[in-house]
Amino acid sequence: MTTPNVLDELEWRGLVAHSTDRDALRAALGEGSVKFYVGFDPTAPSLHMGNLVQILTAKRLQEAGHTPYALVGGATGMIGDPRESGERTLNSLDLVKEWVERVRGQIEPFLSFEGSNAATMVNNYDWTASLSTIDFLRDIGKHFPVNRMLARDVVKSRLEAGISYTEFSYVLLQSMDYLELHRQHGVTLQFGGSDQWGNLTGGVELIRRADGGKAHAFATPLITKADGTKYGKTEGGALWLDADMLSPYGFHQFWLNAEDEKVGELLKVFTFLTREEIEDLEQQTADKPFLRAGQKRLADEVTALVHGQHEVEQAKAAAAALFGGGDLASIKPDTLGAALREAGGTTVPAGELPGILDLLVTAGLAKSKGEARRTVAEGGAYLNNVRVEDPELQPTEADLVAGSWLVLRRGKKNFAGIEVA
Repeated sequence: MTTPNVLDELEWRGLVAHSTDRDALRAALGEGSVKFYVGFDPTAPSLHMGNLVQILTAKRLQEAGHTPYALVGGATGMIGDPRESGERTLNSLDLVKEWVERVRGQIEPFLSFEGSNAATMVNNYDWTASLSTIDFLRDIGKHFPVNRMLARDVVKSRLEAGISYTEFSYVLLQSMDYLELHRQHGVTLQFGGSDQWGNLTGGVELIRRADGGKAHAFATPLITKADGTKYGKTEGGALWLDADMLSPYGFHQFWLNAEDEKVGELLKVFTFLTREEIEDLEQQTADKPFLRAGQKRLADEVTALVHGQHEVEQAKAAAAALFGGGDLASIKPDTLGAALREAGGTTVPAGELPGILDLLVTAGLAKSKGEARRTVAEGGAYLNNVRVEDPELQPTEADLVAGSWLVLRRGKKNFAGIEVA
């Protein structure tokens, strides 16, 4: 029986948007353990959804027997890859060093650092910091025709508004990383996002020009919504992997709200479910979209990968409790607080609390005190999942859950949080 080639798996999952010679890459991946690398620039204190595509792709390759080198760009992170939106802000060396450690800590749990194909973490600051300008220009710069650099899409888009020589030269630094890892460790494959394709092929070409070596590259696609716009944004900003920057509850909710048209694609890219499991979930989503079977499994799987199974259970318990299906007191205070802020929590000052009618209006669950009074009379108002019978109810500090919250609900589906601070 022929051993499956991991490239087939990656292609089925939609993870290969571009590649160098596809047949040569397939042959290399079928001949033995290929040493590959993927890079992460610490241009923020956390990685995000786009980086997760690369982390999980590295994990798939390692599980198929190949050997990962995860590069955190202590040097390239001080510059940043050019963006179409404009010049990046340059961060200090100390800040970049701090972010390097944070990013390393986010990558390490996904890879195995033991066994015959153990992962290695590297930092390009180690071979870049001491490099002289003359050596860099002579040994690296001479292999890069300026006309080819100008032809890169991101450079062309920035020429009119202006692009600094610093960002213009980024491709040289990333290509040098590939050459360094090729020389020192025998790395012959690099991959990254499709927006990195010019940098990826720049490294392949540098290895050929400088050493006469043969190397491979492929790019994963940009993950987009059904309308073609970028994913990776929540109400609070980017879809960060750091729990302090985006709560596990908010992270779980993001995946739970995936579009029906995209759920199959997202399951392929972001989970390790089998083809049969994913096809079954796609069929369930097509037949009974209101059950959201695909989205529920997607949210559970990705949240477990990033934050652990306990946070999955907390997120689900918090959602159930907020809609009256569980005990609010059993939810961790930070999870409950995150869930209520996600819903658009309102803050009131500590001290004597407003009455229930004022609270319903403040929380946006009623337009006026008259409407709030009718809601109470009709039995549709709840405080901390207990039906409010008295329109003159005056909550006290004893009613606060998770230390500082009142949970209000109107009917079965509309809830809001009032934070007392």
